[in-house]
Amino acid sequence: MADTYSGEFYCVKCKEKRQAEGNIVETNGRRMAKGKCPVCGTNLNRILGKA
Repeated sequence: MADTYSGEFYCVKCKEKRQAEGNIVETNGRRMAKGKCPVCGTNLNRILGKA
């Protein structure tokens, strides 16, 4: 079961912070949340720190 992150992401296309929910993935020892912008549909990323 994948962990989820719910919080603020920065949308590069809208240039605003958005509340969204995304899955947590781990790459190279770093955790990252990946979601979609609820307004424009662009992919959102947020680095959460080391695992």
